[in-house]
Amino acid sequence: MADWQEITGGITAPRGYQAAGITAGLKPSGLPDLALIFSEVEAIAAGVFTTSQVKAACVEYCRQRLQAKHSARAILCNAGQANAATGTQGYLDTLESALAIAQALNISSESVLLASTGVIGQRIKMDALRSGIPKVVAALSETGSDAAAGAIITTDLVTKSIALETTISDRPVRIGGIAKGSGMIHPNMATMLAFVTCDAVVSSHLWQQMLARAADRSFNSITVDGDTSTNDSLIALANGQSRTPAIIEWGAEAEKLEAMLTAVCQHLAKAIARDGEGATCLIEVEVTGAHDELSARQIAKTIAGSSLVKSAIFGRDPNWGRIAAAAGRAGVPFEQENLQIKLGNFLMLENGQPLQFDRAAASAYLKKASVGAYLQQDTVLISVNVGNGYGVGKAWGCDLSYDYVKINAEYTT
Repeated sequence: MADWQEITGGITAPRGYQAAGITAGLKPSGLPDLALIFSEVEAIAAGVFTTSQVKAACVEYCRQRLQAKHSARAILCNAGQANAATGTQGYLDTLESALAIAQALNISSESVLLASTGVIGQRIKMDALRSGIPKVVAALSETGSDAAAGAIITTDLVTKSIALETTISDRPVRIGGIAKGSGMIHPNMATMLAFVTCDAVVSSHLWQQMLARAADRSFNSITVDGDTSTNDSLIALANGQSRTPAIIEWGAEAEKLEAMLTAVCQHLAKAIARDGEGATCLIEVEVTGAHDELSARQIAKTIAGSSLVKSAIFGRDPNWGRIAAAAGRAGVPFEQENLQIKLGNFLMLENGQPLQFDRAAASAYLKKASVGAYLQQDTVLISVNVGNGYGVGKAWGCDLSYDYVKINAEYTT
C-alpha cells in the first residue's frame, strides 16, 4: 500500500500556496488563458525542460534563472501563444512578463518563473498580458488550483490535477500538481507543462535530483504522437511550510518524499496520455526481465509509441505481432525465445512461441476499455517479459484514432 493518501486542493493543497486562472484575452476562443501560482515565502525551485534545439523563450529564461538561483516564489503561465521561434523580441517579451508580474506581486523578478503554451511562432499578446496581470494577482486564492488548471490548457479535453499527503516526522507533508498536454507528446525531459508544489523542507540539490528521477519515471515515459514540444517544462516548488525537519541527505524520509513526488508526476503523466488528441483509451505497457530499469523503460516506451500498436488498439485488433515488432526495434538486446506477451489477461506469446487465445474475447477487452471510466476502467494493459533480468519499466500512451489527424490537420485553421 502507498504511504500516502489522495486529498483535494491540487496545487494549493500544500501549505503556503495560492493560485489563480483568468481570461486575459490571449486565446481567440475567449476561454481562460492566464494562470499564476504563488508561494507566500521563497521556495526551493527545480525544473526539467525540453531537450529540443528549438526552445521557447520561457524555457531559456527559466533555465538561466534556475542556474543562477535555486528558488522562486511565482510561476506565470500564458496559454494561446507558445512564444517559441520568435527571436529576440520573443525573449524581450518574456523578460517584460517576468518584470510585470514581479512588480504586481512586490517581489524580485529573479523569483519569477515562466511558462507558455500555444501556437509555435506566435509571440505573446503583450497588451492582453499587461492588462491581465493585475487581474490574475487579484484573483489569487488558497482554493485557486482548479482555476489555474483550467487556464493552462489548449486542446486538452479535461484539466489534470492531483494532491497527495503523507507524514514525515509526525507532521503532514503535501504535494500537489497540475498539468496540461494532449498533443505533441513525446517528452525528452518532462511534459508539455506541469507544475508541482510541496510544503516539505528539502535541500535544492536533493529536490532537483528527485524531480529529474520522477520525470524519467513519469513524463519521460509517456507518448501520444512521437513529437517533442518546444515548450516542455516541469517546474516544482518546495516552500518548507510543513515545518518538518530539513531533508538534506538521502534516507528514509527522502525516499518517502520522492516516492510521493513520483506518484504525483505519474498521475499527471497518465492523465496527459489518456487525453491524447482523439484518444479513446489509455495504454499501459509494463516490461519485465530486462537488464536494468532504463532498458525496460526503453522497450515499454517504444511499444507505447508505435503507430501500428496504437492503431491496432483503436481498431480493437489484438494483433500481438505489432507489439513483438516494436519490442524488437527498441534498441535493447534480448533473446527472442524468451519473449512473452500478454494483452490484459490474454497470454499470446510464451517463450517466443505463439499461443492459441480467444481473439473475440481479447477484442472485447479492448472495446470495453474504450468506454471505461476515465483513468479507472479505460486502460489497456500490455505486459511484456524479455528475460530473467531485474529491470522493470512502464510507459503510457493512447490509441491512435481518426480524430487525431483531423485535430492536428486543422490546428491553426
